Amino acid sequence: MEKLNGKVAFITGGNKGIGLGVAEAMVEAGMFVCITGRNEADVQAAEKKLNTIRDNAALGIVCDVRSLSDQQTAVQQIMDKWKQLDVVIANAGVGHFADISLLTPEQWHETIDINLTGVFNTVKASLDPLKASKGYLITIASLAGTNFFAAGAAYNASKFGLVGFTQAVMLDVRKHGIKTTTIMPGSVSTYFNDHTPNDADHWKIQPEDMGQMVVDLLLMPHRTLPSKIEVRPTMPG
Repeated sequence: MEKLNGKVAFITGGNKGIGLGVAEAMVEAGMFVCITGRNEADVQAAEKKLNTIRDNAALGIVCDVRSLSDQQTAVQQIMDKWKQLDVVIANAGVGHFADISLLTPEQWHETIDINLTGVFNTVKASLDPLKASKGYLITIASLAGTNFFAAGAAYNASKFGLVGFTQAVMLDVRKHGIKTTTIMPGSVSTYFNDHTPNDADHWKIQPEDMGQMVVDLLLMPHRTLPSKIEVRPTMPG
């Protein structure tokens, strides 16, 4: 894909699940990717897998989206290595699901700090390079960002907030030539919330489907912006 060949992406939570599926699609399209995560072994394994697809296409960094300085350091490493940053995928996220009477302050803060403040930190750290490249910012939200449910107070709050944050940022940065999209998937076959992908997940959205969606977005004419995308399984299980 000539349009994407040589472009550079930064993917938070890129060591497995949706983030890794997106990273694989990008590498196959000729891009370079930096993936981040908190677990060193997972980051190293994902980096190795991506570099097997195309040699020296990926860089893995252990960092935490809750730390602005971690995000700034990751972006600096990207700029030192590739001299540009064209696409940012703010994907890192967690889920704690409990009735409000049982939801702990620690669970609340972790959900908000990673799913919402973490995206703020990613955007702040990436903004200047994205302005320089007239790049693309994509946040991975959820259908839970528009559909509330019982035991979802923390997760709903984080994803409703993320959808609103992303749409407001879209209005702030489009004058700099930056495109911004939030993708709101339903059930995806990932390790989210301690789930292990298995054959019973056949009906769910697959990580490679999300990867194809992101690549398709990047290939769209610059004049056209799908700013908010809901995506769900065709036939729920």
